[in-house]
Amino acid sequence: MTRYTCIDSFCGAGGLGFGLQQAGFEILLSFDIDPLCIETINKNKKYFDHPAITADIADMLNGELLNRCNLKRGELFLLAGGPPCQGFSIQRRGSDIDARNELVLKYGKLIDEVFPKYFVMENVTGIAGKRGKTILQQLIEDVEQIGYNVHVKLLDAQDFGVPQRRRRYIVIGQRNDIGDNYEYPKSTGMHRTVREVIGYLPEPPQDGTDHPDYSLHRRDLLSARNLERIRAIKEGQGRDDLPDELLANCHKIDSSVIGFRSVYGRMAWDDVSPTITARFDSFTRGKFGHPTQDRSISLREGALLQTFPIDFQFVGNKVDVARQIGNAVPPMMAEHIGRSIIESYERTGEE
Repeated sequence: MTRYTCIDSFCGAGGLGFGLQQAGFEILLSFDIDPLCIETINKNKKYFDHPAITADIADMLNGELLNRCNLKRGELFLLAGGPPCQGFSIQRRGSDIDARNELVLKYGKLIDEVFPKYFVMENVTGIAGKRGKTILQQLIEDVEQIGYNVHVKLLDAQDFGVPQRRRRYIVIGQRNDIGDNYEYPKSTGMHRTVREVIGYLPEPPQDGTDHPDYSLHRRDLLSARNLERIRAIKEGQGRDDLPDELLANCHKIDSSVIGFRSVYGRMAWDDVSPTITARFDSFTRGKFGHPTQDRSISLREGALLQTFPIDFQFVGNKVDVARQIGNAVPPMMAEHIGRSIIESYERTGEE
């Protein structure tokens, strides 16, 4: 009987790991450089019972990860990870040189050392753009040389039961001795809406405290000006629908010129949500206004739109929690990816 073992690197708050676990994987270890993420995983004993540690990927090279998990090279089934991607983000401005980009190549070194049957890497669309494509190509060449067939595809989370537009590159490596039969999961054909996922929640208290029945379900207290703005738009609308007198000076140039069309926006009940980002807690940052209530969506609503369980706990202040939620791989998408990897292996007929 095959043990579908997995190590979750760059684990964040555990979205990828949780989804892989739901698909049938046994997580041996999670690690991330952010201690708050590790606290989050360790706090969710209902969902995780494996060790999670604060560590940089550099700490796990030179045999350290194999030693820590008592594994020999080639024994692990799946190495999973999403190296931080801000350096590739299409929303990022400034120099193309970003130290975080090197983390992708260090992930390649870890793949070489551990030599799992499969690996998975999730990253933003920018990794295939001007900033990231040379790094991605280097990773592919490196792992092909050590013996992997590599598959790269842009997937949208809304096609896999996640009530959110979220396009991410999913890179899958299948070791040559296992075969080259990997197939990406197929769309479920059904899109879940904002209403289905958060429509049942009661309105949070007016004073900014948590709802007594739902942790992290609280409102961000808006300034008088932002309250005017959100009251001036209907569900599904954004900054293009604001009257001129309510536009910030920096937004008075048409959005077709400067972008940022969706800032100061509301979600639509009967559509998927926009991409939940690390700053989804403010409707000034995107279409993160509640469809009908005069507030940004709550941290709990963001977590639900990312498909975390209703009682999943997060550690940190408001900004910390929003970042953990927004940076996570949606567990439901991760589950579909995990199942596709197990199905690929089972088709090979190996034991």
